[in-house]
Amino acid sequence: MADEPVVDDGWRIPDELWQRIEPLLPAKPPQPQGGRPWIPDRQVMDGIFYVLRTGCQWKALPRTIGAASTVHDRFQQWTKAGVFERLWAAGVLEYDALKGIQWEWQALDGAMTKAPLGGKRYRSQSHRPWQAGHEAQPAD
Repeated sequence: MADEPVVDDGWRIPDELWQRIEPLLPAKPPQPQGGRPWIPDRQVMDGIFYVLRTGCQWKALPRTIGAASTVHDRFQQWTKAGVFERLWAAGVLEYDALKGIQWEWQALDGAMTKAPLGGKRYRSQSHRPWQAGHEAQPAD
């Protein structure tokens, strides 16, 4: 049997942060008919932070952290329950208490549009057929 890959622990949630996150989590649902053992919330949150930190896909989550489907399911449950919104709000309020936020003046910058398709007028032309890509063929 091959050895499990070693995963760097630098992404794990520190104890101090976990103490702030844990009260924001919903209670564990009852399991009257048994089922698989419940993966601890902290391990699941470590998995969520791993995905956020590395940018990997859920299915690429190392098995040593937990089952990708379980971590993703709990992420969706916690998102629906408002856990991450409450965590964000608590962080903003704490930052405001420590450093101060100029609430009177805020700016937001971002772009949520498709990149323009244009370019230089006389750029080199593609050698692909005109209908290649995302264009539909004519019906006739």
